[in-house]
Amino acid sequence: MNAAELFDLELGVLLEAVYRRYHYDFRDYAASSLRRRVRQAMDRFGCDSVAAFQHRLLHEPALFTEAMQYFTVQVSEMFRDPGYFRTLREQVVPVLQTYPSCKVWVAGCSTGEEVWSLAILLHEEGLLDRTLLYATDINPEALEAAEAGVFPIDRMAGFSRNYLAAGGRASLSDYYTTGYDGALFDRCLRRNVVFADHSLATDEVFSEVHLVSCRNVLIYFRRALQDRAVGLFHDALVHRGFLGLGSKESLQFGAHADRFEACSREHRLYRKVA
Repeated sequence: MNAAELFDLELGVLLEAVYRRYHYDFRDYAASSLRRRVRQAMDRFGCDSVAAFQHRLLHEPALFTEAMQYFTVQVSEMFRDPGYFRTLREQVVPVLQTYPSCKVWVAGCSTGEEVWSLAILLHEEGLLDRTLLYATDINPEALEAAEAGVFPIDRMAGFSRNYLAAGGRASLSDYYTTGYDGALFDRCLRRNVVFADHSLATDEVFSEVHLVSCRNVLIYFRRALQDRAVGLFHDALVHRGFLGLGSKESLQFGAHADRFEACSREHRLYRKVA
């Protein structure tokens, strides 16, 4: 057995141990990404082997909380892939406006950029007051950051460009105040947002959701876990509900491919088949 094979063997033992000790299930995450992130965590915590890293994780719960930043990927931006949000405005919003109330689920919300983006979009389309947004992730620190709604001021220029390209109807600066190098988004935007811990690997669904937006999450899963997640989204959606994925994700070849139809293949927007 060569060094790479031995590392993968130890990595599998580590993930099983984490699942049994903390009930976080990373066993069906994509191996290539996990290898890289576990190596980064080992360097960060001064562990020269996977076994040493595992020992510390199992015996130091506080360290595991910090290590969660390596097991999960927290990379996002507001109105990321503006064409996706423009397509939501043009194709999804007119349907949502026919309902007396709506539910939207942002699965794998990371530090909240997409949640706040959707809240702004729904506000501009007159839907926010009658929409309940579920924002979920497995990383407690990411959820805390998402709920706070504070982002570095030096990111606002890029966010503003995305917002305008996505069909924004005002100026993004209308929605936040600045101070101490941070931008704090208006509390009114989050009054109908529920932030909650939820794992696509182990938990069940929210019910009667009109739109699920899960973008750039499935790329970190193996096929079996991708199929489980998409199955959850299908079960959560109302009749003819919408599913949005990331720009590098697709339902093609998955177990549930025939249960959705494409509204926009370019922007990865699908609709539940009747």
